[in-house]
Amino acid sequence: MIRKFFVLLFVIASCSPKAPDPIFPIPSERQLAWHKMEYYGFVHFNMNTFSDMEWGMGDEDPSSFNPTDLDTRQWAKVAREAGMKGLIITAKHHDGFCLWPSEYTEHSVKNSPWKNGQGDLIKELAESCKAEGIGFGIYYSPWDRNHAGYGTETYISYMKNQLTELLSNYGEVFEVWFDGANGGTGYYGGANEDRKVDKRSYYEWENVYKLVRELQPNAVIFGDAGPDVRWVGNEHGYAYETTWSNLLRDSVYAGMPEYAEMYSNGQENGSHWVPAEADVSIRPGWYFHAYEDHKVKSLPQLLDIYYKSIGQNSALLINFPVDRRGLIHEKDIEQIMKLSTKITEDFENDLIHNAKLVASNERGKGYEVENVLENEWESYWATEDEVVQSSIEITYPQKFRFNRFLIQEFIALGQRVKSFSLEIRTDEGWQEIYQGTTIGAKRILRLDDHFTEKIRLNILDAKASPAISKIGVFDAPKLLVQPIIHRDREGKVHMEIPESGVDIYYTLDGTIPSKSNGEQYVAPFTMKEAGRITAISIDQNSDDSSEAMVQNFDIAKSNWRVINDDPNSINIVDGDPNTIWTNPKNEVIIDLGELIHIIGFEYLPPQARYFSGLIFKYQFSGSMDGKSWKDLSIGEFSNIKNNPITQQIHFKKTQIRYIKLTSLETWDGKPSQYAEIGVLTVED
Repeated sequence: MIRKFFVLLFVIASCSPKAPDPIFPIPSERQLAWHKMEYYGFVHFNMNTFSDMEWGMGDEDPSSFNPTDLDTRQWAKVAREAGMKGLIITAKHHDGFCLWPSEYTEHSVKNSPWKNGQGDLIKELAESCKAEGIGFGIYYSPWDRNHAGYGTETYISYMKNQLTELLSNYGEVFEVWFDGANGGTGYYGGANEDRKVDKRSYYEWENVYKLVRELQPNAVIFGDAGPDVRWVGNEHGYAYETTWSNLLRDSVYAGMPEYAEMYSNGQENGSHWVPAEADVSIRPGWYFHAYEDHKVKSLPQLLDIYYKSIGQNSALLINFPVDRRGLIHEKDIEQIMKLSTKITEDFENDLIHNAKLVASNERGKGYEVENVLENEWESYWATEDEVVQSSIEITYPQKFRFNRFLIQEFIALGQRVKSFSLEIRTDEGWQEIYQGTTIGAKRILRLDDHFTEKIRLNILDAKASPAISKIGVFDAPKLLVQPIIHRDREGKVHMEIPESGVDIYYTLDGTIPSKSNGEQYVAPFTMKEAGRITAISIDQNSDDSSEAMVQNFDIAKSNWRVINDDPNSINIVDGDPNTIWTNPKNEVIIDLGELIHIIGFEYLPPQARYFSGLIFKYQFSGSMDGKSWKDLSIGEFSNIKNNPITQQIHFKKTQIRYIKLTSLETWDGKPSQYAEIGVLTVED
């Protein structure tokens, strides 16, 4: 009897279904380890930090590099507390300056005043990352605008020697990052010329990759063509609605002009597993510029980046432009911590565990649908071979609210799903609320609020039987941020909020609005006179509210006329801070359309990432008739270069009809530029 029992067990075991065949390409072990990191940080800190440039020319003096309070432990601590799994440092950027005392060049920290030339920033950061329990990565620019031998075989030996230093002396490295920008004008040891290289063959990439593999076998290599991780094709931090981890790798090379358009979102029939990494800076620039202190990305912007990168089958690499002190700036820390808090809130409670799951098809024992509740890297639900169209029905005891839906494939078997949809059960039957294409390592659907007791995930098409490792259902709290308030030239007031399910309430009397004492914003309204708008956003479900946004407006500019033949001159009175006018005469006259008592004026400089012609010294005059002028203020916008926000100047109350702003001097000597000019008629 006992013998028959063990025979039966053997028969049952031998009948257990085998795992689905992988659909190639599939990730390597090092790539799977990288996928699990998902979110990590970039640090751009180098000579450019002190030259106030993005791309240095290579002729910079090492003595310029002198951070006053450098603390790499602060960087690693910020990254860890923000939820990041590692940091990648610009060990050498295009200007060739090295953050470690390289044996092969004098253009490094060893000839800087920092720590009297005895410092090694790479060593310090590697130790800090280890202490904080996060990974350490190296960025190395193949292009070198300092090295005299760039463009010759000599430089390739130099590059390999430096990579050997970086990958041998600082412990474990999780990623080696090669920039695709290479070849162009530079210092090149004093030649000061333009040098082009064959981007396909010059760097001997196969030999370089072999060297990296020998020195850091667990590190992934990043580049346009991989070989392990690819560029997402933009610097906004966004992947795509359709993002394949497969890439036609042999068709791509670093710096390829058509890469972003043709290859960056991957290919269904890609020959190699080369997943996407979405890189973005928390400021407009990659390096620190004081004039961008007011342009640190907002929480809505950062949250959008998170959902469009990690939520669309990509890793996320957010850059910190470390400042001249050698610290991550306080404003950058404030925003990245807001993102960390919001991500935690959005995914704190997975409602999938309250449901019963039923699949339309199961492969058998070991591949049950309940596996999607477990660790996504160890188990998965799979269908029988050849069954590509399938579904999972998720049933709850009663109706509930959700607005996020997470899906992950078991990518160790390859990326398989080509299209899917999501439905909810209503009183009228099943209603489709989303239809998408790829899933990959992770797909997060950011949805409106839905109330239901049943959800159905449908796999509509796949390259082979689906293998789904994780499903999550969440009710994320509303993103309650201050409303954005804008008024156009005609005095029409517009308000915006980035989240559905949120109302805007406002007052015009200076009091803090609420549902009981405020006006609900439903459409633009007209406010031509000077006034103050106070607005908040309120969650429709919980009545939780944001902090109040208080914005003062002076008189509208609907009757104003710029006295100039250039049609673009209207840009300075159109109410849009993103339009500009360049004025070669450095003087602008505006007819206000009527006599007005003013107590000051304001000047908004250009708000683009790169700008010129910021007015430094000015003269402001007024006139009753446009002929006889009275000087009302002469002075300078002292810190406008570092802080290019609206500049307000007050003076004694004066009645005028015409105003004239004269640029006596701009910061860079170029023709003056303006985004907006206004007048002040009331005290704030």
